[in-house]
Amino acid sequence: MFLDVLRRRNPAFIEAAMALHQQGKIPANAYVLDLDTVERNARVLADEATRLGLKAFAMTKQVGRSSSFCHAVKRGGIDRAVAVDMACARATHKAGLKLGHLGHLQQVARHEAAAAAKTFAPDYWTVFNDSKAEEAAVAAKAAGYTQGLLARIRAEGDTFYRGHEGGYDAADVTAVADRLDALDGGRFAGITTFPALLFDQATRKVLPTHNLSTLAKAAEILAKSGRKDIEINAPGTTSAVMLQALADAGATQCEPGNGLHGTTALHVMEDLPELPAVLYLTEVSHLAGGKAYCLGGGFYIDPIFPDYDVKALVGAEPTVAAIALRSVEVPPPSAIDYYAMIDATGSSAPKPGDTAVFGFRGQAFRHPCLRRRCLRHFDGPAEGRDHRKRVWCDGRLARLGVMS
Repeated sequence: MFLDVLRRRNPAFIEAAMALHQQGKIPANAYVLDLDTVERNARVLADEATRLGLKAFAMTKQVGRSSSFCHAVKRGGIDRAVAVDMACARATHKAGLKLGHLGHLQQVARHEAAAAAKTFAPDYWTVFNDSKAEEAAVAAKAAGYTQGLLARIRAEGDTFYRGHEGGYDAADVTAVADRLDALDGGRFAGITTFPALLFDQATRKVLPTHNLSTLAKAAEILAKSGRKDIEINAPGTTSAVMLQALADAGATQCEPGNGLHGTTALHVMEDLPELPAVLYLTEVSHLAGGKAYCLGGGFYIDPIFPDYDVKALVGAEPTVAAIALRSVEVPPPSAIDYYAMIDATGSSAPKPGDTAVFGFRGQAFRHPCLRRRCLRHFDGPAEGRDHRKRVWCDGRLARLGVMS
């Protein structure tokens, strides 16, 4: 589905990536980023967040915590990251982004709390219970500062992905705030949940979840108890067009992730301010039984949509033409994705060495094969149809970034 948007809204990116692959400058099984577009998208989000008084923290997990991606986001005006785990915190910190938020979605392991505080001193640290709050506070005190703590809250009717459950009972929020304030090295800073916004398949719109209502009600209770300047962290399906809804609900923080590369579910349904800036590239390996087998290792069909006819642009030359589109069978999640099978019937059948471009929305952190490899930079001009595209090496201006 995202390939249709890519072809229509960022065709030069596809053509440049295909040209670089044919020149041997991008390997098969690579997520490729258009860093100019990432920077532009970050600026769109940063400007709207500033207008609405929202703090914006960049989520980088979907694109492998790429350093070039982080640099582009920072140039676009977002200088802080949210780290989904400690690996994310280390990568974004090394790339030069300050750590705005740690501990949500994944809590910090007990024996990593000291390193988290000493190395990152995050602006906000989410805790699900008193034990995790105490660990964060002890670590912050040892590092010489007082840590702002966000309480992850939950209430009946809230939506959580399976495996994401946990947090304080929202009905106890004032008592929770008092307990966090009493910690030596910690202070109660606010509340959080996930997801606050979620794509709804029936309406094909992004709608507020019950969780957002839970945040608003908890904030009201805290205000009535005399607490002021409460941070309300409300991540989920973030595009610039959704920030007004968050601000209206009282949110003070947003965490764009897929929005930074133009691949939220809503980006398929509507032309939003952010442009698509990521693609998955591989190549045809061999032919068998009327299929062209392309090298795999990074296929990810997002379950936000029902099953659909997955397609790829396949060819030996840069192209976004409809004639180059081929249906593809991708192995199920239960199988190892060594290959995917491209339809090779009819005229102009794919051949070994052809480039195959997919429009997956990145979830590179899911794939061990991609996590183990480092970000690779390739020098030299792209000799495709868009001669303005360049790749980054040795600290020069980034135009295309490659994760493989």
